[in-house]
Amino acid sequence: MNLHIIILAPTTGPVITIVGLLLVAGLISYLTAWFYAKSVYTPVIKGLEEDKIQLNREISGLKDDIGKLEEKVDQLNRHISKLEQDLSDKEKLISEKEDQIIALKNK
Repeated sequence: MNLHIIILAPTTGPVITIVGLLLVAGLISYLTAWFYAKSVYTPVIKGLEEDKIQLNREISGLKDDIGKLEEKVDQLNRHISKLEQDLSDKEKLISEKEDQIIALKNK
């Protein structure tokens, strides 16, 4: 048992040093990758945000256009209803006149 401790004792210092160096190397590589990604993707993200703002403006304009078109459709539907009512009234009038003509012919 003492032999194992004696054999491991001189190697623990370098092992701890190697593990510490690996941790430092990992931290350095992580930070390097993060800064690289930040420098590459920040302009892309800003461009996408500007596109999003412009698209939202276009959507707002299209919603206004939809509102105007719906109002125009409602107005045209009211006009159609009025014309259909006028047509119905004129058909009744024609029918009454035809009945009067038939009645006069029968006399």
